[in-house]
Amino acid sequence: MKKLLIIRHAKSSWDDPSLEDYERPLNKRGKRNAPFMGELLYKKGLLPDKILSSGAKRAKTTAKIFQEKTKFSKEIEFDDDIYFKDEDDLIYLLQQTDDRVDTLYLVGHNPTLNFLAYYFVDFDKNIPTCGIVQIDFDVKSWSKISNKNAHFVAFEYPKKYTS
Repeated sequence: MKKLLIIRHAKSSWDDPSLEDYERPLNKRGKRNAPFMGELLYKKGLLPDKILSSGAKRAKTTAKIFQEKTKFSKEIEFDDDIYFKDEDDLIYLLQQTDDRVDTLYLVGHNPTLNFLAYYFVDFDKNIPTCGIVQIDFDVKSWSKISNKNAHFVAFEYPKKYTS
């Protein structure tokens, strides 16, 4: 079984209009929500074998916080192209994952992550910032993942735990 956790970056700041979108940092809420969600995954025992993240600043920061909170000791793989890829490109990227990886965190952006979750499991809700969709695949190899062997497991997001 392969586990994919689709993670949308935490809430970013729009305070500096001179920044390129790619360079936007996390805002206060993002800096609060990312550690909370990382700890939630740690407590659930959903620890990564690999973290693959967009190179955009807000995604990178989110991935690093998840790395810290889940005590992931390996390097995060940053791929600048994740920022620009569509869901077909991401599926291809996921299918190239080393089969020694059982649990993969993919940290990226909407709308592509929404399209990816919809493709695999007909997940039709918006993934909010710092939201996580867990999809399990009944396969032994990432090269075999598809919407025919994908199963929706969970949808987690910060507002689910706040009033």
